[in-house]
Amino acid sequence: MFDTHVNLHAEAFAGDLDEVLARARAAGVTRMLAICDRFDNFGQVSAIAAGHDDIWCSAGTHPHHAKDFPELVARDLITAAEDPNVVAIGETGLDYHYGYSPQADQVRSLREHLAAAHETGLPVILHTREADRQVIEVLIEAHAHAPFVPLLHCYTGGWELAKVGLERGGYVSVSGILSFKNAHEVREVIAKVPLDRIILETDCPYLAPVPHRGQRNEPAYLADVGAALAKLHGRPVDEILEITEENALRLFHRVPA
Repeated sequence: MFDTHVNLHAEAFAGDLDEVLARARAAGVTRMLAICDRFDNFGQVSAIAAGHDDIWCSAGTHPHHAKDFPELVARDLITAAEDPNVVAIGETGLDYHYGYSPQADQVRSLREHLAAAHETGLPVILHTREADRQVIEVLIEAHAHAPFVPLLHCYTGGWELAKVGLERGGYVSVSGILSFKNAHEVREVIAKVPLDRIILETDCPYLAPVPHRGQRNEPAYLADVGAALAKLHGRPVDEILEITEENALRLFHRVPA
């Protein structure tokens, strides 16, 4: 299995990261993508990737922190991507639910990330919340000018945005939310996504899947996300795990297969 979104630099893992990684490997997780949520965390995230043969990383700034990096431009991200362990740009996107960063700052940051994704040829990891319409507008405009491959990560948005991403060669990733009892609308959208465009993630330490909900999430729980997707499609879990791993390796093409 390939856990395509792990926040291993999070404080929640500060005391036992080695044990967390050991449990992941014992559970069958053979690859992990450590996510950069703030550009000033890139050194820490890239060091984690450099220290483990089965971990790669991204370079970017979460929309929550867009206001903290007003001078971040595509060239900074492109330079960071010269590190061979960097296999994606992001995460970036728009999150209008919490409003931690002004919308204008988020849009500016998103555009810089998309430009870097085009220049490097790496997929761009997109976080969207309560901003589907605005993300659609930016994606359509930017992609027409300078194409890139979008990944709608931990997807909980509507079908229209998913369709726009898929039409531009993109992918959708699902997390433990898919297993939540009341996530009916999420399951309705994910059921429409072709299986060859879906990948798995934990987004640990957040969003632990059933039966671990309420606990700190770990990469070792990735198979439970796969089980939720298998249930949705009525397919064997092993088949879903194989398909989603193949998809992830196709998307993150810098990761050796």
